[in-house]
Amino acid sequence: MTIPESYAGQPVIELERDGVHYTLLGTAHVSKASVEAVLAAIDSGRFDAVAVELDEQRHKALTQPEAMAQLDLVKVIREKKVAPFAANLALAAYQRRLAEQMGIEPGAELKAAATEAVVRGLPLQLIDRDVGITFRRILQGLRWWDRMKLTSGVVASLFSHDDVSADDIERLKEGDMLEASFGEFAQQTPTLFATLIDERDQYMAAKLRERSDGARHVLAVVGAGHLKGMARYLAESREPTATVTERLLTLRKKRSIPWITLTLLALVFGGIGWGYYHGGRDLGRDLLLQWVAWTCGLTAVGALLAGANPLSLLAGTLAAPFKPFRPGLPSGMFSALAEVRLRKPAYPDFLALRDDAQTLGGWYRNRVTRVVLVFMLTNLGTIAGEWMAGARILGKLVG
Repeated sequence: MTIPESYAGQPVIELERDGVHYTLLGTAHVSKASVEAVLAAIDSGRFDAVAVELDEQRHKALTQPEAMAQLDLVKVIREKKVAPFAANLALAAYQRRLAEQMGIEPGAELKAAATEAVVRGLPLQLIDRDVGITFRRILQGLRWWDRMKLTSGVVASLFSHDDVSADDIERLKEGDMLEASFGEFAQQTPTLFATLIDERDQYMAAKLRERSDGARHVLAVVGAGHLKGMARYLAESREPTATVTERLLTLRKKRSIPWITLTLLALVFGGIGWGYYHGGRDLGRDLLLQWVAWTCGLTAVGALLAGANPLSLLAGTLAAPFKPFRPGLPSGMFSALAEVRLRKPAYPDFLALRDDAQTLGGWYRNRVTRVVLVFMLTNLGTIAGEWMAGARILGKLVG
């Protein structure tokens, strides 16, 4: 392995593995010098393949902004991918703020590498892990409180009009967009850092090794923060590439027994049954009405706060009392599906997503982001209603 002092001012690591010469070019995601270095490297004619730190979704977002208009929102809702979609919108809004502040689109060097490779007829490999899987593995690895801190931090930063901090810009110069997007939280949480950086180092190194197009000189354009880790795994890992990628794409299955749901059912409906048995029909009916009133009422409040269509609000509200009997089908799903059909997003809504996602008013104005709001706030209302109903029912029984 050789480490030249610079490559057009950018850090580079070169190594050989299994007869292939790899040049790992480390870039800063907010640097015009990185764009120039990438173009100079590809134009040198030294390479017969190019790999970039992008997954298919981020590649389309960079190179085909209009592709977002083909998004099937109904499929996103039914496949329970609303949370990763919302996280992507937050990332896009953060990137737009950076572009306005720095005068260059974050990831411009990755876009330049992908575009130039196609122009020159070079094979292009997208080696990063799907960003949705990365987000979901992050959430699975965090404790409940850390999830709340992360979510609240992302939401707060989404609507912030302050300039991006100097520390975040320095992290971007060192080289990873996703890490910088989570700010200090990524540095303070080892599990999050491992998922954002180390796992992706392993994944991208494995994807480079599994090339099947016969390339012998490969240029890999990656954030400078991935350079050393990728080089180490590329040179030293003996684990089969298929095993590595399968392991790092696997999402932990949810518990087969939903203990929280079962406990809530036991407390609430056990209490209602006890009320009927010991307090008579009036007490039992009163407890049941408490459950229906609180779950329906706060679900409706959540949908109302999201600006849902009245029929969308009704769909979520009617579904709310029955949520414990259909785990995995939250009331927000019914509201969001109704919202999509009643206020179908138009082409301009998709084109305006990156701008509208930067402001709270934009989230309500844009029909795409409003569907996300309807999904999340309706669910939040249902959860609040369940807890309030449970507390009132237990209070009546104890009192």
